[in-house]
Amino acid sequence: MRTVALDLGVKKICFSEVRNQQVIRRATVRGVSGLLALLGPDQGKARVALEACREAWHFHDTLQSWGHEVIVVDTTRIREIGVGQHGKKNDRLDADALALALERDQIPKAHVLPPERRRLREQLNVRRMVVEQRAQTITTIRGIVRGAGQTLKRCGTESFLETYRKDKLPDELQMLLAPAIAVLETLEAQLSVVEDKLFQLCDREPAVQLLCSTPGVSIIVAAAFVSVVDEPGRFKNAHQVESYVGLVPKEDTTGGKQRLGRITKAGNSYLRAVLVQAAWCILRQRGDDPLKQWGDAIAKRRGKRIAAVALARRLTGVLWAMWRKNTVYDPALVGTASAHGLAQQAQTTAARAVGMQRAAQKLARRRPRRRASSSNERSETLTR
Repeated sequence: MRTVALDLGVKKICFSEVRNQQVIRRATVRGVSGLLALLGPDQGKARVALEACREAWHFHDTLQSWGHEVIVVDTTRIREIGVGQHGKKNDRLDADALALALERDQIPKAHVLPPERRRLREQLNVRRMVVEQRAQTITTIRGIVRGAGQTLKRCGTESFLETYRKDKLPDELQMLLAPAIAVLETLEAQLSVVEDKLFQLCDREPAVQLLCSTPGVSIIVAAAFVSVVDEPGRFKNAHQVESYVGLVPKEDTTGGKQRLGRITKAGNSYLRAVLVQAAWCILRQRGDDPLKQWGDAIAKRRGKRIAAVALARRLTGVLWAMWRKNTVYDPALVGTASAHGLAQQAQTTAARAVGMQRAAQKLARRRPRRRASSSNERSETLTR
């Protein structure tokens, strides 16, 4: 079987083929169509290595459909195989280094998401974009209102339009803000459409409802966790998942002295952010939940910010253990035990039913609110 590597770029693709640790063929092409003469279905079967990037999944699926074995390379460990040695790094040399490492079986592999999980992650990315634009628009509107010597009542983002319409601002200021309000109305309507599609994808993922039984974990947090972790079985323990998400501290231990720093922030930044938000929700809620008690104890010693990150790390392990063992969140089993201990406990049918009911109620509360608000805004738009 042939051994080939591709260095994918926006404008060009560098092709390198090796045999017996010697480069026997190089080429530069544009797009998938340019690869037909090199790796088309009528060409010899090959093992193909390519770096993880935006285009990697598309090329992975295309080359697999042509009958090749495709290996996606983990870019965080790319220097281990000689890329960038001696300060020399360009597309042609990168392709050569990948092909030579592939022939030696020294490729650090990256996990490839299945198509359904890719769609889930893409839908989350679209939602994130719309939410960020909505937040930026609201901030701009509030700034203009304050600059005019007026004030708007404090409210949540979802009720901002309703609050704005109730506060009677001067006509001149309303005319100035009319384009921004129109943009905000459009964003709210589009957010409703995006979330409906996201909910439909989540309905096909039993793990999402399972994880939503945890305090502080919404459908967005659960969907993000599922779209990134993908297969809980590919991690040996909770600490590996926490490290994969980037919630473990950096370490510089030498001379028998351990030095721990800030978290590594490796992996998916969006998942890490929503897990920290979930941790803040747990810290702010009332009650005697074991996760909250554990976080409060950390907050007393180290402060709330460190406690939120530490709780997000612990929450990551708990979610992984629940998913791996197909159990709902049960405070009686969490206690002060680790995620590994939670995974080893048996769960009663009654506890599971309570947990699933709690998750279903959480999901049901969110969906009608979004649909009702979007339908009201659309009806007001049509009547104007």
